[in-house]
Amino acid sequence: MQSSESLSSSSLSSPTSPLPAPPAPIASPCAACKILRRRCVEQCVLAPYFPPTDPQKFITAHRVFGASNIIKLLQDLPESQRADAVRSLVYEANARSRDPVYGCAGAIFQLQKQLSELQSRLAMAQAEILNMQMQQANMVAFLCMETAQSQQAISQPSDTFSGNNSPSGYQLQFQQGIGGFLDDAAAGAQLEPLWT
Repeated sequence: MQSSESLSSSSLSSPTSPLPAPPAPIASPCAACKILRRRCVEQCVLAPYFPPTDPQKFITAHRVFGASNIIKLLQDLPESQRADAVRSLVYEANARSRDPVYGCAGAIFQLQKQLSELQSRLAMAQAEILNMQMQQANMVAFLCMETAQSQQAISQPSDTFSGNNSPSGYQLQFQQGIGGFLDDAAAGAQLEPLWT
């Protein structure tokens, strides 16, 4: 009895005895395996795309497509396209939960409708801007013509203020009228009084 105790105590205290191996780290199963309640293997197809920190992602996709369809789809695709496929599945599943009939197509239709409305409003705004620019150009051209005509009238003074002595036609008529009146008065013509 003593020898077995001494043996066990000596084997524990001796530095040459091998230490027990540390336990293998328990890997957390992916969200898909956790929800499906199955063992998550090392080569799990779903593990890279459905991390344990985001279980809602798999719940949404699983509710619409089913786990077996998701696994089959991912196995048929090359690894470079799997991440995009999972994103598309989750997006479509979210769209189906909002609109069970049309799903993603309904959202695309609404976005296309908004885009066409915005394009028509943009075209109307551009046409209005062009119309305003044309009106502004017409106003500028009209003002330039008015300014040119007024400058031309200023640069060509009338004959009354010019230095030449030749009377204009209006001046001749005025002088003839005054002269005729003076001639009649000088001849002693009777003028009617202006008031009675």
